[in-house]
Amino acid sequence: MKKLSKRLKASTGLVDHEKRYTVKEAVEILKKVPAVKFDETVQIAIKLNVDPKKPEQNLRGAFSLPNGSGKTVRVIAFCEGDKAKEAETAGAVSVGGQDLVQKILDGWMDFDVAIAHPSMMKFVGKLGRVLGTKGLMPSPKSGTVSEDVGRAVKEFRAGKIEYRTDSAGNIHAILGKKSFEAGKIEENAESFISMIQGSRPPTVKGIFISKMFLTTTMGVSVPLKV
Repeated sequence: MKKLSKRLKASTGLVDHEKRYTVKEAVEILKKVPAVKFDETVQIAIKLNVDPKKPEQNLRGAFSLPNGSGKTVRVIAFCEGDKAKEAETAGAVSVGGQDLVQKILDGWMDFDVAIAHPSMMKFVGKLGRVLGTKGLMPSPKSGTVSEDVGRAVKEFRAGKIEYRTDSAGNIHAILGKKSFEAGKIEENAESFISMIQGSRPPTVKGIFISKMFLTTTMGVSVPLKV
């Protein structure tokens, strides 16, 4: 039988999985878990009572965390002319039109978020198979297709995150770094949960959020009160 590491042993007993914790209590527990050699990411998992097969019950969008995500986000922008200058000024790592589309078709994928001006979608559509499977295809619902390309680039670089329900009706999202002050993690978590609660599809009956968990990259999973 594999022995538990000292770190895991120290974490055992911190969480009572029969109990549901407040966000504040959950963050306090995550802060008590012994640190690893890198700054862990704080994440939330939300189980929704939705039918993923029904398009109107699939949630997808973008949300600006009050305190950012703590992640360095590499953003590219499909645009030309003055819009391209705005995107570059806002910090896009690569900007272009058909040339950028071809660059990605040739195998370049060194970015985290793709923003597109509506006029560019006729070219970006060619990347459906490449970007779609990775969740990187620009979409109006997620705020990554925008007339104001410069503003969109700034927002995503500053910590705006994308979210969507998966095939099982779950939503996973980054809420920051473990090194953040506890209050900032709490504010990010509570703001995100509130936004999801307010996004309840009209066709969903009964309970909307069935389960929620807060965790870190290498930490314990803490069940939250719904």
